[in-house]
Amino acid sequence: MSAIFVSGIAIAAPGLNDWQLAMPVLRGERAYEPTPLGPLAPALLPANERRRMTTTIKLAVQVAQDALPAQDAVDELHCVFVSGMGDCDITDKVCRALAQPERPVSPTHFHNSVHNAPAGYFAIATRSQAPSLSIAADQASFAAGLLEAATQVAAEKAAVLLVAYDTLPPEPIRAKSGLTADFGTALLLTPQPLASARHRLELELESGAEPDRLTDPALEQLRLSNPMARSLPLLAALAGDRGGRVRLPYLDDLTVRIELQPC
Repeated sequence: MSAIFVSGIAIAAPGLNDWQLAMPVLRGERAYEPTPLGPLAPALLPANERRRMTTTIKLAVQVAQDALPAQDAVDELHCVFVSGMGDCDITDKVCRALAQPERPVSPTHFHNSVHNAPAGYFAIATRSQAPSLSIAADQASFAAGLLEAATQVAAEKAAVLLVAYDTLPPEPIRAKSGLTADFGTALLLTPQPLASARHRLELELESGAEPDRLTDPALEQLRLSNPMARSLPLLAALAGDRGGRVRLPYLDDLTVRIELQPC
C-alpha cells in the first residue's frame, strides 16, 4: 500500500482527555491515571444541536474536530467513521420503548439510532458533501477502519479523516459487550504531508503474528477495555518522534502491520 501521512491526531479517553495530555503518558514520561473522561462539548455545532446529541455522537464529533489542524485545512475531506457497538444508549432506549404496549419511540431517538448518525452530525457541522462511510467490525473495528481510510488515501489521493469511537453501554448490554471504558480517537490521513504531519505510515496485512501489547499494566487494561482502544500501540508510537513497527489485531489470525517513519 502507498505511504500515507498522519497530519492530525485526537484522543478522548479516561485519563487521556486530549492529545497534548496523552502524549507524555503514552511516551512513558508520566504515569497513567484512569481518571473519568471530562465533559464533551464539541464546538462545531451550536448549543441547540448539541442538546440533541447523545454521548456517543458527542465523543465522535469531539475527536473529529480535534484531529483537524484547522476547520478549513483540508478541502473535500473524506471521512471514515467506525464503531464496534454503535450507540448502545439509543439501542437500549428504543428496545425498551418497543417492549411497551404503545411502543412510544422518541423521534429524536429514532433519528439518532442509525449507525451513521455521528457522521451525519459532523457533515452538517462542517457543511461537507464529501464521501463518508460508517462501518463496524466488533473487536477488529479500529483496524478495519484504518485499512479503509488508508485505502481511500492511496486510491483516491484524498485526505481522509478516520474517526473511531465506542462508549460505555448501559446494563444489560454492558455485561455482554466487554466494554468497560469510553474511548475515542481520530487520525487525519493525507497523501501528502501537511505542516502538522509528524509520521509517515505504510500498512500491510500479516498472518500469524501477535498484535502488540502495552508494557504499562494500566494502559494495557485500557487497551482491552474498548475495541477502539486497540489503537493504543499505534497512538503510543505516534506520540514519539521515532520510527518503528506496530501490529494491531484484525480478523482471525490476521494483524495489520504498520511501519512508521518520522517526517
